[in-house]
Amino acid sequence: MFSQEVAVLKYKGGGDWYSNPTALPNLVKYCNDNIDTHINESVQTVEAGSIDIFQFPFLHMTGHGNVFFSDDDAQNLRNYLISGGFLHIDDNYGMAPYITKELKKVFPNSDLIEIPKEHKIFSSAFEFSNGLPKIHEHDGKAPQAFGIFHESRLILLFTFESDLGDGWEDQEVHNDPEDVREKALKMGSNIIKYAFEN
Repeated sequence: MFSQEVAVLKYKGGGDWYSNPTALPNLVKYCNDNIDTHINESVQTVEAGSIDIFQFPFLHMTGHGNVFFSDDDAQNLRNYLISGGFLHIDDNYGMAPYITKELKKVFPNSDLIEIPKEHKIFSSAFEFSNGLPKIHEHDGKAPQAFGIFHESRLILLFTFESDLGDGWEDQEVHNDPEDVREKALKMGSNIIKYAFEN
């Protein structure tokens, strides 16, 4: 019996919100197999401005390019997040300048702040004592996790220079070694567990 649902967030602006199609389904299966979740393995897609987002405790967003939130999208996302929802944005390379600008529409008075390694999102299911793992090289920079908090709860996670979603994809997509994929899936499990329990 599946009691929980997760969804991929579809957004405007021409960025490829649909990239990494196998990523979230693979993560869901890994969570169900390894951390005792009961998430529906047929992952839904939901639009940023739709009231349907309120059905999902966890939304995942990715892409390489432009992101645009209308005022209605921004208001809807803000209401969703402050009422208990969780959004994970995984930069699939090149998304950062666009998403940081659009998040100002969602939370005009909040900045993305770097999440310390001691935060429980890095240890909710599996221990990552050094914080966010590096999955793909891109610019060779250190991986960083940023967040927006509301009343001390982390409600939005932005993972940068890590590319967790590529590590969740089917093995043949990027030919990542098994230990790298495992690291990505374990960190993803931490995010899901944190989102469901906090």
